Amino acid sequence: MSDATHLADRSIIRLSGEDVRGYLQGLVTHDVRELVEGHPVWTALLSPQGKALFDFILWAEGDDVLVDAEAARAEALAKRLTLYRLRRAITIQIEPARFVHWSPAGLDQPADPRLAALGHRWLSEEAGADASDAWRAHRLSLGVTEGVGELGDAETLWLEANARELNGVSFTKGCYVGQENTARMHHRAKVNRRLVVAPLGEPGPRTRATYPDLGLMVEHRRVEGLGDALVPNWLAAALREDGAA
Repeated sequence: MSDATHLADRSIIRLSGEDVRGYLQGLVTHDVRELVEGHPVWTALLSPQGKALFDFILWAEGDDVLVDAEAARAEALAKRLTLYRLRRAITIQIEPARFVHWSPAGLDQPADPRLAALGHRWLSEEAGADASDAWRAHRLSLGVTEGVGELGDAETLWLEANARELNGVSFTKGCYVGQENTARMHHRAKVNRRLVVAPLGEPGPRTRATYPDLGLMVEHRRVEGLGDALVPNWLAAALREDGAA
């Protein structure tokens, strides 16, 4: 595809073998039974306390499942998934010849499962021009965070990463790692802290990432102290429902 835009900081992990979806169903936050070709889902693997370890996008390909993950964390994620595999006849391997692509609009490709405004995403066996910087700028302009650099490594509760609002969690699927704390927070109907994008300022203890080239930063703030944080419509609606705005 001539207008393909390659996200060079993403990698693909293929899971194949015996009941891959059943295996993932007991691990990740989204309902894997909903996964069909052409309709990816955003999900995560959490710590037992419900904090994000890895966030990623799942794609169906026949009986296999492809994991669209951070390239820098792909090996660590593959190893973690292997630990949970136990005696299942499942193969978990990184596929260096598959590439993730993104376009902000205008392509007959799947919409990003988190938010339609994020644009379109697809997989290909051909790389294109690296669009990682453009993707990051577009994503942050919409207040969407991702990856260990922004979510941290077991530092942020999954609902504090706005997973409920961005279609990254199911509350009807049954048990998965970290489900108990996630469900409890949901049923309390209030999330006290949020991961937010804000104009660049002096980094502090709540700062997760800074992007001087964009004039932005990612912070973990209490909802009553969001200050100058960007509050897009999707987040503003959630804050109103929680009684925080």
